[in-house]
Amino acid sequence: MTMNQDIPIGVVTISDRASAGIYEDRGGPAIIAELRRILTNPWHAETRIVADERPLIAATLTELTDRQRCPLIVTTGGTGPALRDVTPEATESICEKMMPGFGELMRSVSLKSVPTAILSRQTAGIRGQSLIVNLPGKPSAIAECLAAVFPAIPYCIDLIGGPYLETDPAVCAAFRPSR
Repeated sequence: MTMNQDIPIGVVTISDRASAGIYEDRGGPAIIAELRRILTNPWHAETRIVADERPLIAATLTELTDRQRCPLIVTTGGTGPALRDVTPEATESICEKMMPGFGELMRSVSLKSVPTAILSRQTAGIRGQSLIVNLPGKPSAIAECLAAVFPAIPYCIDLIGGPYLETDPAVCAAFRPSR
């Protein structure tokens, strides 16, 4: 992909109720709104809404990495301690490398707002040339967590051979070491 090419970014909502049409998906649109604020590259969202089923989540993430070639996939939902919350397990099952620092930072930032942040199991991992980041389901937490981790995302994608992501420095100063 060249710098001006339209970059596909996966946005996956994991929710039994949203996937059944019982509940309006607010997580996916919150991710898209934040990415529109942060990124200056041409990009488009490859959106999916799936139930809290580990094989379905894993298949969706695999499709977005292997077939759609999304260098970044951001998920929302399924990261808590409830029995049906299996997003981290599905992510880990398809990734070659886990990136625990993402979850550590997100929990640290969220703890400043809510004491139950310690119950969240957000994580991130790499499959091929794709970075998958699991976010919580609440829109305000999505914005907070993306703001915390996004400065490292463009460089991570550089390191795994993905396209060059540019950010609006007024919104998010991406870190890249000087050469």
